[in-house]
Amino acid sequence: MSESPIRVLWLTPDKPEDISVGRRKIAEYLMTQGFDVTLRGTTPRTLVQSMRERNSYDVVVGTTRAGAIAGTLLSVVFSKPLLVDHIDPIRQFSETHPRWLSLPVRLLENVSFALADHVLYVYDEEAQRVRRYARLATQTDLGVSFDRFANPSDETLNRAQRRLDDEGVAGNVVIYVGGLEPIYNIEHLLEAMTYLSDWTLVVLGTGGLESQVSTAATARENVVYLGTVPHDDVPGYLHAADVGISLVDDAHTLKVLEYGSVGLPVVQLRGHAEGRFSGLATFCSLDPAAIAEAIQTAKETTDTAAMRAASKRYDWASIGQVYESALRTIVTDQQ
Repeated sequence: MSESPIRVLWLTPDKPEDISVGRRKIAEYLMTQGFDVTLRGTTPRTLVQSMRERNSYDVVVGTTRAGAIAGTLLSVVFSKPLLVDHIDPIRQFSETHPRWLSLPVRLLENVSFALADHVLYVYDEEAQRVRRYARLATQTDLGVSFDRFANPSDETLNRAQRRLDDEGVAGNVVIYVGGLEPIYNIEHLLEAMTYLSDWTLVVLGTGGLESQVSTAATARENVVYLGTVPHDDVPGYLHAADVGISLVDDAHTLKVLEYGSVGLPVVQLRGHAEGRFSGLATFCSLDPAAIAEAIQTAKETTDTAAMRAASKRYDWASIGQVYESALRTIVTDQQ
């Protein structure tokens, strides 16, 4: 008689499915290994819904920030083990939110670390804080579906190219894929396009700055905003571009690994990413003229083979194995 699958409730940030894909990719891997995973964006409604399902799960996973805090509450209510999936440094939240909010969020995260059976974290800068509170902590990483981005189907390539043709996109293309929030410095990127009359910026994504991007796309011939597209189509758009760009001060952005898997030259904001991608990406400040220069330089000088090889080391399957091991261990220890 086969064993019953481990039933996992995974609370994630409440983001569009085609913008935040990493947790879904790990969940898909876990399901191939026999887990029963329920993935939910964290909102008051989904928290209430989960409260009614006390006997439906064997373990709770919570992704920072809201997911970890809500997951901690549910794990206490359910008397079930908890895995905290800590993927974002508190620094980013503190830089974009007032102190009256960032301080209690930091404290609640600390509580979730302390109550968790295991904490998986990504950032070096968070290691000391996590290990101060957690009884067990393991550093992991963000991953990429390397083969899907490196070798998309002809159908995927053709579908993206038809959409770009419909939008009149031709010549040099720089692409941005991801959230449209102030932390990603989208407005600086839009301004940089005033220096690049022979380039087109293609933007895929959604967020709080969507109206500014849409307005820029209406006003300028060299800015095209496509909104969100199915994540399975993203590789096709990347293969049609000449440069991929990321202007967030972060060493662990999924979009950079996706750009690298395709073989795109990458432009990245100077800062935390320099240690990780030195020699692999072209770095710049937030000065729009410097961004424009970096885009042009990246196309002319980048060794894309080296960046592709670096990206291949972060395939989601290898990341998923860490989560699988942690979940099996804490569920077994609870029995």
